[in-house]
Amino acid sequence: MKHTPSRATGRPTLAQVAARAGVSQITASRALRSIATVDPQLAIRVHDAAKALAYVPNPAARTLASARSHSILVLVPALSNHLFIETLEAVQDVLRPRGFEVLIGNYHYRQDEEEELIRNYLSFQPCGILLTGFNRSETAAQLLTNAGVPCVYMMELRQEEGIVCVGFSQEAAGAKVADHLLSRGRRKLVFVGAQLDARVLQRRDGYQQAIARAGLSPAIEIMTPEPSSVELGGDLFNQLLAAHPDTDGIFFCNDDLAFGASFEALRKGVAIPERISVVGFNDLPGAGQMVPRLTSVRTPRATIGQQAAASLLKLLDGETPEIPALDLGFELMIRESS
Repeated sequence: MKHTPSRATGRPTLAQVAARAGVSQITASRALRSIATVDPQLAIRVHDAAKALAYVPNPAARTLASARSHSILVLVPALSNHLFIETLEAVQDVLRPRGFEVLIGNYHYRQDEEEELIRNYLSFQPCGILLTGFNRSETAAQLLTNAGVPCVYMMELRQEEGIVCVGFSQEAAGAKVADHLLSRGRRKLVFVGAQLDARVLQRRDGYQQAIARAGLSPAIEIMTPEPSSVELGGDLFNQLLAAHPDTDGIFFCNDDLAFGASFEALRKGVAIPERISVVGFNDLPGAGQMVPRLTSVRTPRATIGQQAAASLLKLLDGETPEIPALDLGFELMIRESS
């Protein structure tokens, strides 16, 4: 005979968990969301009761009860980029133990896609949002303002009242690379950029400013809106050598491009660093294993995720982070390629 569960043996409720643990529903709810103020012994009883009953929280019911979900929206421009994967993992490691669900939106470096994601996800009533950088459409910015949802910005810094952000100075990083190449006696400098998001342009600006301070002509710029890839790095390296054969120092906006250029140089017999010094950005896995080992700017992507999530938790608790614009810095990893 086909068994049909009766209504009485349906999905366990929060009330049943609370009754089994001998606490109020409010206490049970707070314990299951890992609220720090719940007595540890009570929390253990509640979790044991939930496990015994096979209780699964109902996010929809919680949203209706509170007019706000227990979800955090994280918007990133790419999921194929190792940089953002590390950041997302760090964000989740901080938020999940506190009982938050993490919603991830990938907008492929397109402002119109980010705007649409913001519009759609706001209907889920997220209690907080982590955003990548400050460059977005006016409509997207207005949607965020109108929603009144606490926001923390990652990867960039801005000293502005009411803005909470965690990152580092992209311009300072670009300047550091220029100073390094100049210290190596390089004078025919080039900047190679792809994707051309705001952070790439900030690195470019810092690089050019440092070169100008040294009294030299601006670096040649090889720029394309195409997505970065190892293959593209090789292609741009070939274009560069054909157009500017006297180049002796190159700053690639990321390691993918630098990897591709290094492989192409090896194929063509172009000596790095004897003929051309090469510097990448982000110090991705593999940079230190290249031949020659790649000089690159190491960025604190995991720490940015951790600290951004921690700052958002403070905002949700009604507090202001001690340092609203938290500068985590960067490190130039000097290796054989420069």
